[in-house]
Amino acid sequence: MNPLNILIVEGNIAEDTEIFVKAAGSSAAENFKKLILKFQPSANVEIIHPGNENETTYAIKKINQYNGIVFTGGAMRINDMTGEIKKHINFAKKCFSYKKKILAICWGLQVCVVAAGGKVAPGKNGAHIGIAFDVEINEEGQKNSIYKDKKKIFTTPAFNFDEVSEIPVNSTILSSDKVNRVMGIYFKSDESEIWGLQYHPDYKFYQTINLSHLRKEKLIERKYFKNETDYKKHISFIDQENNKLDFNNRSREVKNWLELI
Repeated sequence: MNPLNILIVEGNIAEDTEIFVKAAGSSAAENFKKLILKFQPSANVEIIHPGNENETTYAIKKINQYNGIVFTGGAMRINDMTGEIKKHINFAKKCFSYKKKILAICWGLQVCVVAAGGKVAPGKNGAHIGIAFDVEINEEGQKNSIYKDKKKIFTTPAFNFDEVSEIPVNSTILSSDKVNRVMGIYFKSDESEIWGLQYHPDYKFYQTINLSHLRKEKLIERKYFKNETDYKKHISFIDQENNKLDFNNRSREVKNWLELI
């Protein structure tokens, strides 16, 4: 069997990558690459930044060589619709025109949903700050290969303020929680199949705790927490869940996707 060739699309601009490196020890893309190589040590993994036209042109020229594409998480917010964000969306649309299997994580999910004609809006029921608990896989999700051998109800690292408010045509919601109706989704767009997750099978809780610490002042200022005591209680809760986090269950979707491609 030939080694897999995988393209990872970094979801952060340079400024936000610096924060992710401080929190997680590596960029979103590099972090995901490490996880892929745990499952597929012989895989060839390339990383590109969709804001860099030279890199996207290079990737499109050789796109038929990639077995799969990953769109990572990131700190931008879709409805700001900056020039950088438009480049991310346009690159996703280009990828859709080829017959590809795509895994889209958090920000990557939102990019791919909008590229396929869906919509994203600020979360009506709040945000996931470092954690999503009691995510439940529905009947359709239990039939989908991305959730093979995954616990039906699970707790997972997550960090998002926005949610999918309108799903693309021909989409199937696979999982939900009390914060976001769309936690897992499957859809086809043009020639591609996309599995989207509004959480992070690629991160550990200590990484989302570190990211929370770096954003603490803004989180309190924007009323996600009443005060620092309230914030510390939340972090303590995540820390307790960290002791229960099972690697195989946390990262199951990535393992399953690699088997699909």
